Amino acid sequence: MSGILGALRKLLRWLPRTVCASAVRLKCESSGHGLRVNYWSRLTRRTVLGNNVTVNGMEITGYGRVRIGDNFLSGRDCLMITQVHNYDRGTCIPYDDTYIVRDIEIADNVWLGDRVIVLGGVKIGEGAIIQAGSVVIKDVPRCAVAGGHPAAVFKYRDIGHYEALKAAGRFH
Repeated sequence: MSGILGALRKLLRWLPRTVCASAVRLKCESSGHGLRVNYWSRLTRRTVLGNNVTVNGMEITGYGRVRIGDNFLSGRDCLMITQVHNYDRGTCIPYDDTYIVRDIEIADNVWLGDRVIVLGGVKIGEGAIIQAGSVVIKDVPRCAVAGGHPAAVFKYRDIGHYEALKAAGRFH
């Protein structure tokens, strides 16, 4: 009996991940190999995913393009917003029916913590880490560790160690 229960538990863990990954593959513009989607995620048709991407419940909204590089890892409930209402030059107050659309670019080996929000027009550099709960409103440099609201760089990774792991192909 315990063998049947173990197999059932495995199936119940595998099935939602498979369904979620299939839904993401069908919706996004393209995805590389090794895609893992552990919780329901909603992406746009203008989303491009690299290889070995893991998302844990991410939502991407708007008409902007989102490019996510290889070996990307997101925490739970991350949000990427590629458009905002035209509040500054619109024809109505507080805003009109037009949008300001900006792309998001995330390089290879980036890790977003839980509940990170990334706004349009942002580039996150290779190897960067964004602390949980952060709101990224401006570019984050390569190998930076950033956090807060708005997110600010507060340290950098050990670049020598990072490069050694990268050269050895040690990806999560």
